[in-house]
Amino acid sequence: MLVSTMYLKILSHPVFMNLNFHMPMVVDLSHPLIMLEGENGSGKSTLLYSIYYALKGETVDNYAYRLDQRGTQLGKVMLFDAEQHNPRNNPSLFEDDAAMHEFLMTASHGQVMLSLFRETFPQLPDGTVLLLDEPEMALSQANQRRVLKMLKELVDTKHFRIVAATHSPHLLNAPQTYVINLDRHVNRNVTTGPLGMEGASTIH
Repeated sequence: MLVSTMYLKILSHPVFMNLNFHMPMVVDLSHPLIMLEGENGSGKSTLLYSIYYALKGETVDNYAYRLDQRGTQLGKVMLFDAEQHNPRNNPSLFEDDAAMHEFLMTASHGQVMLSLFRETFPQLPDGTVLLLDEPEMALSQANQRRVLKMLKELVDTKHFRIVAATHSPHLLNAPQTYVINLDRHVNRNVTTGPLGMEGASTIH
């Protein structure tokens, strides 16, 4: 897997300050496959969107940040929210694609989600930064394991960088993932090798 150095320093953010996070927050984005862990309301989605805005270089009211890429080259940045961006909620977008439109009308929520990982995301350009909010939504335990395998393949074969906010133990407990736990405000590197030491990249 690709190993490089990249940090996001959040200097000010109204949500995190309300959650009593000490500023600045330093978020280690060096690992190519990162999982954001935490209880409901812990700030996972907020951090995911904060990463998105920083990678896109966007200005957001009351959100101040610095992105240290240290020479890291970033490709296309895509944010997929499983709740907001579910294709089944927007079938009119596929009226010109009869096969896809029929699939959306007949498939289950889980089948549609799985098809995104199997067919849609692999079509994105090499080096894409893929940000996922609860990608396990509607997926069975077996399909969550399949999704993990697909995510690892995107990293290994297409050099994706992936950050996912998730509750899935299959994604959180995989030895290939770097876990940021927002309940304990720490980054937990669960891999071995040259990717860093456990606790070395604490969110202060």
